[in-house]
Amino acid sequence: MNFDFSPEENAFREEVRQFIADNYPKHLSESRRAEFSKEDFLSWHRVLAEKGWVAPHWPEEYGGPGWSVTQRYIFDDECAKANTLIVLPFGVTMLGPVLMHYANDAQKAHYLPRILSGEDWWCQGYSEPGSGSDLASLKTKAERDGDEYVVNGHKIWTTLAQHADWMFCLVRTAQEDKPQKGISFLLIDMNSPGIEVRPIITIDGSHEVNEVFLTDVRVPAENLVGEEGNGWGIAKFLLGNERTGIAGVARSKNAVKRLKEISCAELVDGEPLIEDSDFKKKISELEIDLLALEYTELRTLAAESAGRGPGAESSILKIKGTEIQQKVTELIMEAVGTYSLPKIPMLDSGANYNLVGPDYSHGASQNYFNMRKTAIYGGTNEVQRNIIAKFVLGL
Repeated sequence: MNFDFSPEENAFREEVRQFIADNYPKHLSESRRAEFSKEDFLSWHRVLAEKGWVAPHWPEEYGGPGWSVTQRYIFDDECAKANTLIVLPFGVTMLGPVLMHYANDAQKAHYLPRILSGEDWWCQGYSEPGSGSDLASLKTKAERDGDEYVVNGHKIWTTLAQHADWMFCLVRTAQEDKPQKGISFLLIDMNSPGIEVRPIITIDGSHEVNEVFLTDVRVPAENLVGEEGNGWGIAKFLLGNERTGIAGVARSKNAVKRLKEISCAELVDGEPLIEDSDFKKKISELEIDLLALEYTELRTLAAESAGRGPGAESSILKIKGTEIQQKVTELIMEAVGTYSLPKIPMLDSGANYNLVGPDYSHGASQNYFNMRKTAIYGGTNEVQRNIIAKFVLGL
């Protein structure tokens, strides 16, 4: 593979860099909050949507920019360097490709533009109590009643459901000898009567995930995507796209850069921590793993540009990507030392007290605890190893 950028690609990088500098919402770049509001996320989403850049991997016929793999890579890299808020993946990265591939024309015409504009905020209704890694055992039922489905069940770990307008949901529409055969993919309006969202406060103190209870929720049958009973195939297609995005190479590169800056500032016996041979070795190993992951991601993107969707290699990206993300937070905790121990809220502008320790220590423990989730969501890393063993190694 040729990793040298052409003059046109370097010009594109400069265009992206300048656009971010000129248009990224000022209140976001100045914020020190640990949690961002729905409007915070949408403010950047709308800026990108107006520019036509909110869905880099969408084809032009559906409103995407029609970028090459390299342009998408450059865009992600520059957003990471600028530390912008991410564009939430549920609509753009996860549901959008599903609708393009499986939905009927009316569904595409209705939902895709609303995903691009940010008018609809989506959440994912997959996991249930007792049905996480064994997703095929899900019990949420959707029973047909005329032109509607009546849905009853309980979803859990539903990220940002407290803000969601809609949920794409796996439901059981039939009992079959093979449980995967009875699953369907349904789009559910979160404002429907019978839906209750209860917060789950995670170990880092944030409200990011939720439980969603569905009691006699009536959903129009026209909200079924694909054929009834074909939800398992759609779910696997969606998870392939999600796992590829979870790798987070560009963001991890930025985090490693930050780690090195911190280790240069922290002193051990009067010498910068980065000069300590043991700590330097840990950073070097992390950088080597990240470089290997980046090359794997580029090969995956190149295959995608040739018309091949993400396959079992997305599991490799998910495993190594999340392991690297966790390792960065571990090393930042180690570098900061005792100043990383207090689990304190980030300051909003106008607060009348100061945090203890250097600025780079603030939020270190929250990030560490929050990133424990990465080995679980999108399919646990143990399950991903089974996928690799089966489809890559043929075991």
